[in-house]
Amino acid sequence: MLQVKNLNKNFGSKQVLFDINFKADNGKILGLIGKNGSGKTTLFHSILKFVKYQGEITIDNHSFSSRDYNSVGYLPEERSLMPKLTVLDQVSFLASLKGMKKDTVKHDLQDWMQKLEVKGKTTDKIKSLSKGNQQKIQLIATLIHQPNLIILDEPFSGLDPVNVEIIKNVILQEKRRGATIIFSDHDMSNVEELCDDVVMINNGHLVLNGMVNEVRNNFGLTRLFIRADLGLDEVKKLPGVENAILQNNGIYKLWLAAANYGQEIFKILSHGEYLQTFDQEPPTLDEIFKLKAGENNE
Repeated sequence: MLQVKNLNKNFGSKQVLFDINFKADNGKILGLIGKNGSGKTTLFHSILKFVKYQGEITIDNHSFSSRDYNSVGYLPEERSLMPKLTVLDQVSFLASLKGMKKDTVKHDLQDWMQKLEVKGKTTDKIKSLSKGNQQKIQLIATLIHQPNLIILDEPFSGLDPVNVEIIKNVILQEKRRGATIIFSDHDMSNVEELCDDVVMINNGHLVLNGMVNEVRNNFGLTRLFIRADLGLDEVKKLPGVENAILQNNGIYKLWLAAANYGQEIFKILSHGEYLQTFDQEPPTLDEIFKLKAGENNE
């Protein structure tokens, strides 16, 4: 388990992280979200002790120290492979920094190459691989030593949908192995699909922290889906409706100012026999992200 307590970070006179507190459990996936420049990468660098900070970071209830590095796998946002090396030499070099011997790497690499659908390329030079395959090789180097803590900075960036699914499956396998996993992403659907917990940073402040379902439910049932014998202009005039659209399936999607307006709308429409479909849901993580990202924390 990773625990971050009262984390603050300054670059010179500028403070970039303010009293960050959260934990990431073993066998769970935590999504770290926030706008560009919100402090996500700085938070990762603080956890890994690449930068100095104020506060406390512990792993399995002890202070994170140099002896823990061999049990950590980190995929940086800026990919960094050596183009003239073969895949085997590249992975062996990075794995050796985590204490693995080349013979062990050579044996384990075959299984990883198959998992990530790059089988048969161990002797290929990095520069000959597509960008997507290079990214897969760096992920293999991140995971081959079976780290207990896995930190992935934008792991799906630049990948096509097929490769995104391959990476998702690998992440879920690592979760089943019992690893603690933290990843950042700008696609909220990935976070909503994979993550048990979510942390959001905005302007260096922690603005969301909790289980994904609880975070959504705490915002109330502010999305409403109805099929009714009304025009769009009439739907927009219903009480508490902040916006509404007509979807291709003929169902109106409404955004409500508060969840209790749903009951009022139900009474109005059912009384007039206009209503055919009524479904009230919490907002998506993407909608919450856009709402919280628009807030000023200063």
